[in-house]
Amino acid sequence: MRPRLDDPDLPLSVLFQTWPQAASVFLARGMLCFGCPIAPFHTVVDSCAEYGLDEAAFRAELARAVAGG
Repeated sequence: MRPRLDDPDLPLSVLFQTWPQAASVFLARGMLCFGCPIAPFHTVVDSCAEYGLDEAAFRAELARAVAGG
């Protein structure tokens, strides 16, 4: 079964493995999540909290990147 991008429990490592283009959203914001050894344990929820980002807006940007736009 393919993971869901909107799953709040989706580990970042799985997100990057399934949708490599999502890394560009993180890197554009200077987020160090891509390649981080904690990525198997952190989620988008954790990352947004850590970096003080609006989760809904960040997820919308991830969805656009994954969709190719």
